[in-house]
Amino acid sequence: MRKIVLVAAAVGALSLAACSEGTQDAAGDTADSAMADAEANMEAAGEAIDDAAAEAGSAIDSAGEATDQAATEVEADVQNETTTEAAVD
Repeated sequence: MRKIVLVAAAVGALSLAACSEGTQDAAGDTADSAMADAEANMEAAGEAIDDAAAEAGSAIDSAGEATDQAATEVEADVQNETTTEAAVD
């Protein structure tokens, strides 16, 4: 009787170990998948940040050019000269 109980316990322990190994494999696969998703998301976010920075740089350049043009026009009006003459000053 003891041998039967010991054999049953051993079979149960092996079954439990096999189940745990399968669970560990599934958990590992899930972690790998999550890491791949996180990496892809970080890459996409980096690209979006780069694009936004480029657009902001262009907007700043445009604003600077518009400001320079407006300053030249004001100077021309104040000094009663053409914008070309004011731009040379």
